[in-house]
Amino acid sequence: MSDHPRPTDIVMHRNSRKLEISFDDGKTFEYPCELLRVFSPSAEVRGHWGKGAKLEVDKQNVNIDDIRPVGQYAIKICFDDGHDSGLYDWRYLYDLGRKQAIYWTEYLEKLTAAGHERKGPSPL
Repeated sequence: MSDHPRPTDIVMHRNSRKLEISFDDGKTFEYPCELLRVFSPSAEVRGHWGKGAKLEVDKQNVNIDDIRPVGQYAIKICFDDGHDSGLYDWRYLYDLGRKQAIYWTEYLEKLTAAGHERKGPSPL
């Protein structure tokens, strides 16, 4: 038995650029594609062994081209900007769903610190 919630349904809403995931504990989260993209768990974004993390910018219009299951523990998301590395496991997706407002605020602070201004309305 798993020690964390597992998805029961995954639905892509292409027009609104959101991924909706329902979990077996009854919670459902909507993830803006931009949030999923800038918080990709890939080494390209997070860095290798904690070094070289990349601040993703200008991903406001990114969408998802494909979602592929990886075993029974994760999905691989292929974005329309060509990014398709990194596995989104259930624990990571659940945490990202629960704390997306906190993570989004931290992301905006990093953008500001880097001298970049995000254009457009917030996806949250």
